[in-house]
Amino acid sequence: MTNSLRPHGYQRAPLPPVQEAAPPSPTSRDNEAGQHKAAPPAPSVPAGQKPKQRDAFFDNAKYLAIVLVAMAHAWEPLTDQSRTAEALYMTVYTFHMPAFIVISGYFSRSFDMRPDRLKRLITGIAVPYVIFEMAYTFFKRWADDDPTYDFSLLDPWYLTWFLIALFVWRLSTPIWKLVRWPVPLSLAVATLASVSPDIGDDLDLQRVLQFLPFFVMGLCMKPEHFQMVRRREVRWLSLPIGLCALAFAYWAAPRMNSAWFYHRDSVQELGAPPWTGPVMTLALFGCSVVLVSCFFAWVPRRHMWFTALGAGTLYGYLLHGFLAKGSRFWGWFDDYAWLHKPLGEITVTIIAASVVTVLCTPPVQRAFRFAMEPKMAWAFKKDPAEQARSRTTTAS
Repeated sequence: MTNSLRPHGYQRAPLPPVQEAAPPSPTSRDNEAGQHKAAPPAPSVPAGQKPKQRDAFFDNAKYLAIVLVAMAHAWEPLTDQSRTAEALYMTVYTFHMPAFIVISGYFSRSFDMRPDRLKRLITGIAVPYVIFEMAYTFFKRWADDDPTYDFSLLDPWYLTWFLIALFVWRLSTPIWKLVRWPVPLSLAVATLASVSPDIGDDLDLQRVLQFLPFFVMGLCMKPEHFQMVRRREVRWLSLPIGLCALAFAYWAAPRMNSAWFYHRDSVQELGAPPWTGPVMTLALFGCSVVLVSCFFAWVPRRHMWFTALGAGTLYGYLLHGFLAKGSRFWGWFDDYAWLHKPLGEITVTIIAASVVTVLCTPPVQRAFRFAMEPKMAWAFKKDPAEQARSRTTTAS
């Protein structure tokens, strides 16, 4: 059914207070990837003052979103023979990446062109992009028996599009903080992109521009917005909304091209008339916002067994792609027909959720930190302000 033109995250921990809080300071490379890791406390923390802690709500949301990403990738080979799998696939694709992008935008609010933040942008996003783009290229050459597949930093392959998109979005943050109507303006940009086939595939700009409104919406959100979707009436209203979305997806599965949800092509490339660009852009944005709100409404606010894994979602996102693509290259879904039966679909779902969970764990983070969070102090000039602080510390 999938008709893609190019087949291919104890005690209650409350959200930030409702009052407008100062934008969080990105204090690690993990933060620059949308993972808001708090910096270790300075040695001179005043007595009685607690060090800054992570918010369990956002860690839970990121973990659950990345699990949905992995499950959707596992469902993709099943959608041609299962209408139910196609309906689940389309429903999840409507909101899983938008939710992840909204969180990334929310934790990018304090980004500016300060040297230390630019360094983290390079080491936490640009360098991992280069490393994983190379790794995926070599993997495709080997696993897909395609030794001539070209390496290109301008043509992100599979999951690496998100890194280049996050790099561009974050660099544009000062602009969106400056303009008066950022979300409508970003929607206008996305609409124009959807009817511009000449944009091409360089840096996957179609996705960068068409997903842009979700990042900008995250930039504009305040703590009280997350409090609003946590209200009991919103939580219970989200249940019938989710069921209606799934029922509509079941109806639309054989009638709609699922490539619309990838935001990877212009309407002309999808074989649709130009007027559908604005209509589908606004319609999908509205549906995504509603389902993202429903998703946030049910994200736990307290510490769960998986809360700590929220710090490693970018690891799980990038690493699970090797298994997701490998399963297609090696024909697992073709060799084992039982995977297309209900029990097989459930098994595939459980395996996908389990694998991405393992890939978010601290041991995996430690093993791949050299690629995801390289320090690279040798590559940068020392900031004069940092040098002054260093001299002051030494003198004291």
